[in-house]
Amino acid sequence: MSGETTITIIGNLTGDPELNYTQSGTAVAGFTIASSPRVYNKQVEQWQDGEPLFMRCSAWRDLGEHVTESLTRGTRVIASGRLRMRTYETSDGDKRTVTEMTVDEIGPSLRFATAKPQKATRTGGNGHVGSTPADPWASDEPPF
Repeated sequence: MSGETTITIIGNLTGDPELNYTQSGTAVAGFTIASSPRVYNKQVEQWQDGEPLFMRCSAWRDLGEHVTESLTRGTRVIASGRLRMRTYETSDGDKRTVTEMTVDEIGPSLRFATAKPQKATRTGGNGHVGSTPADPWASDEPPF
């Protein structure tokens, strides 16, 4: 998408992703990724954590459902997506602005863990299982 700010963040999930549905039935998962820079302090000769960044994230539709099924609190993840700013008004009438990330791609970091990906059944975009195209790799016969 042209003109949007995209970022990649590596960090740990601060809690289990929470799956909700909009009024129209669209799935959305909400979660927070905590990322802390680590720097080597030569004066004390040890690694130290810097100020953590807590990035609130949302993953929509199938991706949101997959995140909820696959990732849990503490999982180290690599996420890529688009930054967006949202302004809202509190019950006291104060205006607040938050920066959030709409996740386009996410997965577990394999630096300190292993994973066994499993192909998901495709859905119709609204969370309902739809017609799935034939998988040409599912049999030993060539697809042509």
